[in-house]
Amino acid sequence: MESGFSGSRTAPPAPRSAARQRVDRLVREVAKFGAVGGAGVLVNLLVFNLVRHTTDLQVVRASVIATVVAIVFNYVGFRYFAYRDRDKTGRTKELTLFLLFSLVGLVIENGLLYVATYGFDWDSPLQSNIFKFVGIGIATLFRFWSYRTWVFRTLPAKEALADAESILATAAKKPRSRQRVP
Repeated sequence: MESGFSGSRTAPPAPRSAARQRVDRLVREVAKFGAVGGAGVLVNLLVFNLVRHTTDLQVVRASVIATVVAIVFNYVGFRYFAYRDRDKTGRTKELTLFLLFSLVGLVIENGLLYVATYGFDWDSPLQSNIFKFVGIGIATLFRFWSYRTWVFRTLPAKEALADAESILATAAKKPRSRQRVP
């Protein structure tokens, strides 16, 4: 008598190569960075427009205040969400580097707004928001590179362990040829 179960099993999925695992990690990192950064952009633009329309501050000063608020917001988001798995041993150094690179980003972002406002006299609320947004975009490219390279560094042992496990898993799946001893 045969049972309804055929007994065939599907093979487990092939382990991902080390290169594919690195790409997957980068994609996840970019997504997390983008989520925190996107929220930071909203905070930045909201604070900018709030300060600009409720005070008599000049456009670039309002923008600098908004950028500083967004930097604080982003640090919390990056440290406790996007890069929570990264090395946490040197917090003073991490914060110092974060602030240094954020300051460079602030200059990039607000420098573009300054040139648009005072160099070309593009000062309407729409123009200010457009150049603020473009400045944020350019500064974001710099920030992503600098934060992942210098501030929130990966733990070398963790990557090495993941690569070693991948190699071992691949080696375990390969059939071994048997040699006969004469």
